[in-house]
Amino acid sequence: MSEKEAEVHVVMLPWLAFGHLIPFFDLSTALAKSRIHVSFLSTPRNLQRLPQIPQYLSPFIHLIPLSLPKLHSHPLPENAEATVDIPSDQMHSLKIAYDHLQAPIKSFLANKLPDWLIVDFFPDWAVDVARELKIPLITNYVASASTAVFFGTHEGDHRSPRDLMAPPKWVDFPSKVCCRGHEAGTMHGVMYGLDAMGKSAGDRLGRLVNGSRAVAIRTSPAFEADYLKLHSEITKRPVFPLGFLPPEKSKGTGGRTIKDGPWSNVFDWLDGQKPGSVVFVSFGSEYKLKKEEVLEIAHGLELSGLPFLWALREPNPDEALPLGFARRTAGRGVVQTEGWAPQREILGHPSIGGSLFHSGWGSIIETAIYGHCLVLLPFVIDQPLNARLLVDKGLAVEVERDEDGTFTRDGIASSLRKAMVSEEGERLRARAKEAADGVFGNRKLNDDCIGKFVDYLKSGAQEKVELV
Repeated sequence: MSEKEAEVHVVMLPWLAFGHLIPFFDLSTALAKSRIHVSFLSTPRNLQRLPQIPQYLSPFIHLIPLSLPKLHSHPLPENAEATVDIPSDQMHSLKIAYDHLQAPIKSFLANKLPDWLIVDFFPDWAVDVARELKIPLITNYVASASTAVFFGTHEGDHRSPRDLMAPPKWVDFPSKVCCRGHEAGTMHGVMYGLDAMGKSAGDRLGRLVNGSRAVAIRTSPAFEADYLKLHSEITKRPVFPLGFLPPEKSKGTGGRTIKDGPWSNVFDWLDGQKPGSVVFVSFGSEYKLKKEEVLEIAHGLELSGLPFLWALREPNPDEALPLGFARRTAGRGVVQTEGWAPQREILGHPSIGGSLFHSGWGSIIETAIYGHCLVLLPFVIDQPLNARLLVDKGLAVEVERDEDGTFTRDGIASSLRKAMVSEEGERLRARAKEAADGVFGNRKLNDDCIGKFVDYLKSGAQEKVELV
């Protein structure tokens, strides 16, 4: 089997969002370290924006560009190839364009006949393509196991918004993972609203899982054992925890995009701050903050009295920040508006001690491996569910909101001080350090998870050879 092991070929098909592209890329590099060949399919501009492939892995990872079609009926902005490139009201156009990639993807698969096709939540047509070409399919969740369980995998399951305000009936153990009233309507629309093809995201996901040989989830049995077991039971599929696929810990010293780029002065400023004193503030690329939200966050940072680094690109900071904010926080805080934030290098800097962020799953992992304090302000998609999970495990503080979803500057300030400096937050800070060492950043634990998945891929490829 050793000769075949070096020839196992996996095709990766992520959705067009960087919260999906990066985890798929991280999985690709993890598989490549075990000498599995990976073809990573996405659009040209998205591939250009991925991290560099480590030179020693370049023989095993192949980036395959696929151009989105230009549809006159559903036009996209020039060079728009990912969710970060478009306003939310054009999401349907991006989904339609992605569905039109079915033909070139099928052609590629028919030519290469890989051993496995690993797909994201969206392309349900991959089930038919894989079945026709006799390629085994795996659905890969970039979300938590608790989120996967919350949404289930039941095609045609269109729960009401009210139903989303409690854990689903199939969760048979204590859980606080559910939506609040102000989140339920939006969440219901995202998962169960019909797109231009007459399908919901829930239906697409359900069909993919039901057509897959196995499911992979970026989590650890040391963190979500109950949810992993339950997901396997309700899907009747083997579920492989991939571990957290933690990036190599950065020392925060910068790199090719930092030393001579717009962030170089920011790192100089960080170098002059006390260890563990600075709050990093960032809300990802999937949600565009409203001006009034920027205003409350800014006032909250000012009221907290804590040093902060805020990566803010939209809306225009000159228009959204409070009058005199920069002057009043000069020396204590930095608002950086230029360039893409090198988040992993920032989080690895010794001056960073906590994060105020949107609780996206990938950002949680990147933050938690350093044992930072987590202050969560969720907005969209799975972010509220992640926040409930982390708070339930005693690893985070969630900023309080009113029934209508609004939050205040006082809520921001008190949450930050609780997590970073108050006596009340001492236990939380200790737990964050324990989780970093014992779970999120535990290299052996994470390597064991990916090792079992690699064994499954290689044994499945070998079975195909023996059947020929």
